[in-house]
Amino acid sequence: MQFEKAQLSASNRVTTDVSTAALDPGMLMAATPQASALSAFAGSGSLSDAEIMLRVKAGDQSAFEYLVQKYRRPMLSFMYRMARNAAAAEDLAQEVFLRVYRSRESYEASAKFTTWLYRIATNLAVNHARDTRHERPEVQVSLDEPDEESGTTLELPDASLNAEQAMVVRERMRAIRRKVEALPEQQRLAVIMHKYQQMDYKQIAEVLKKSESATKSLLFRAYETLREQLKEFI
Repeated sequence: MQFEKAQLSASNRVTTDVSTAALDPGMLMAATPQASALSAFAGSGSLSDAEIMLRVKAGDQSAFEYLVQKYRRPMLSFMYRMARNAAAAEDLAQEVFLRVYRSRESYEASAKFTTWLYRIATNLAVNHARDTRHERPEVQVSLDEPDEESGTTLELPDASLNAEQAMVVRERMRAIRRKVEALPEQQRLAVIMHKYQQMDYKQIAEVLKKSESATKSLLFRAYETLREQLKEFI
């Protein structure tokens, strides 16, 4: 599959490349998203992601490639925070896009594309967490390690801090991660979507199939728990 070509094609025919990738997960996540391709597509029109997904439904190969490019990193991030295992996160992110592709014919743009996407991701992540609850992660990657694409770190203390201050900041980050992981399932999902995926209350409510007020209450309880348990770091 040529991931570099992220502009919508004129043809509505599903090519062998897309169908092959759908059956070969390794191909699906192998490419690195190209910012130039994303910006080129953005300049080609004002289609929403839901409208682009409708193009996928109609058989447009490049529409699917564009969505994979756009959401690959967010999906990997979400799945890593849920699974705490780099290999599992990669596999789960692949499965999300495979399910997107395989569900294309039944897709209806009745909600935002991200709502539909994160419902798929959430179901997979929850099922994985339940299935592997008693398993010890085999491969874990620190969030302080450099990002493979940008070379930057996800949670790196300020370089201006001295060694003692940096150690305190790192310990605070580790404590936050441990406490988030220990939250009840729904609270943990809501916090990850809100804090790390930058999703608003309405989006989270739609993904979790709750009312907006119930979602706010869920997050309030989660943040109150974290605030109480992390008092020594605040």
